[in-house]
Amino acid sequence: MRNKTAKYLLITLLVVTGFTPAVSAQSYSVIVETTPNADIRSIAAALGGTVLDSMGGNVYLLSLSSLPISYPAGIKYIEPDSVQLSPGGHGAVFSVSPTTAANFYRNQPAMKRVNLQSALPRATGRSIVIADINAMVDVRHPALVGHLTAGAEFLQGTCVSRSSLNQSAGGFLDQSAGGFLDQSAGGFLDQSAGGFLDQYTTFLSESTASFLDPLTASSLDRMSPAHGHGTMVAGILAVMAPDAMIMPLRAFDDKGCGTTYNIAKAVKYAVSHGAQVINMSFGISGQTQTLKKTIEEAVKAGVTVVASAGNGNTSIPQYPAAYPGVLGVSATKLNDTKTSFSDYGSTIFVSAPGSNIISAFPGGYYAELSGTSFSAPMVAAEAALLRSLKTSGWKNSIAAGVDNIDALNPAYIGKLGTGRINLLKALQ
Repeated sequence: MRNKTAKYLLITLLVVTGFTPAVSAQSYSVIVETTPNADIRSIAAALGGTVLDSMGGNVYLLSLSSLPISYPAGIKYIEPDSVQLSPGGHGAVFSVSPTTAANFYRNQPAMKRVNLQSALPRATGRSIVIADINAMVDVRHPALVGHLTAGAEFLQGTCVSRSSLNQSAGGFLDQSAGGFLDQSAGGFLDQSAGGFLDQYTTFLSESTASFLDPLTASSLDRMSPAHGHGTMVAGILAVMAPDAMIMPLRAFDDKGCGTTYNIAKAVKYAVSHGAQVINMSFGISGQTQTLKKTIEEAVKAGVTVVASAGNGNTSIPQYPAAYPGVLGVSATKLNDTKTSFSDYGSTIFVSAPGSNIISAFPGGYYAELSGTSFSAPMVAAEAALLRSLKTSGWKNSIAAGVDNIDALNPAYIGKLGTGRINLLKALQ
C-alpha cells in the first residue's frame, strides 16, 4: 500500500500546481501528519528531507529531494501539497466618474435579483468577520477602505504552475487579452440574459463607466491577474455585508497558484482569529486529508464555510465545496437559468448570480467577470447578515430563503441546491 501511495505522490506532484521550496529544482513539497509522540525531524531526516513549517495538530510541510518508497514509523499520512485552480470567464475592466460612489455597483442587476437593497435595512453584518482565502487584495481601493481587518499571508515555498494553466491569465481570468476586454457597455455581457441585458447597459451608462484601452487593461491583467480576483471577491463582500469586516488571507500568488498546506493554514488562522464566516472562491479537483480535516474543525467550531462549486459545467464534485458542512454555491444568470460554465450536482447547497458580476478591481478600477468565484461571496455575505441577527439556524435560513428555479432548469432539478438565494426571504 505504501509503495502505491508513493507512486501516486510522484505522478501527482509532477502534474499538478504546487509550491516547491527554492532549495532545489528537484525537491518536492509534501504534507505529513505524524502520530502524537513522533519526532518530525527524525522522520524528515529518514526521508532525506527537511521540515519547512508546522501548522499544529502534528501536521508539517516537508521538502524532500526524492519521493519515498517506504515510510518510517510515526507517519499517519503523507500527501502532495497541491491545488488545481478553476479557470474563470470573460470580462472587462473599466473606470467610473470621480463623482460616482465607490460602492455604486451594489445597485447592479445581479444584486437587485437577490433583493440586497430590501435586505440591508434589516441587517448589515455588524460585528461579523468574514475571512476570504484568496489572492492579494487592493487594500487602498475606495470600495474597500474601512471594510478590511488586518490580514495575513500564507505563501510557503515557490509557486510552480501547471503547463496547462495560462500564465498571463493566472487561471482566474479569460485566456486571451482580447476576450477579457470589451469596449462596449453591453457587448461583453451575457447575451442570453434576455431583457436583463438592458438593465446592465443602463446601469453602466448611469455610472458613467469608461472602458479601458485594450493595451492598458491587458497590462493590468499581466501585472497581477489573481490580484484582481481577490479584490473583486472582497468588493462583493463589502457591498453585500457593509458593516461586516473582511479578513483578507492571502494563500495564492499573483498567478493564482496556491497549495493545500497554505489554504489549510489560512483556515486555521481564520478560526483562531475570530472569523465567523470563511469564503473560499477556488476549487481543487480531488480531496486532500489535510484540507478536509481542517475544514471539519472549522465547521465544528461553528464557522460558516462557503465555497464556489466550480466552472467546469460538470457534476463531478469540486473541493472544498463538496466537503461535509461546506455550503457549495453554483452560478445562475439573471434569468435564473444555470450559467453555461457552472458545476452542478447533489453537493450544491444553493445557487447565486455568477454571470457578469461587477465589483472592485485593483488600482481604483472596476471589472465585470463571470464565475462561481463570484457567486460564493454572495452567500458568504448572506451568512454574515444572518449571523449578525441570529445566534443559530443560519444554514437553515439560507437554504429556505431562496426562490425556486426548478421550472427554469428542468435538466438540473435537484442539482442547483435548494434554489437561488433571496436575502430578504432569508432574513424574514
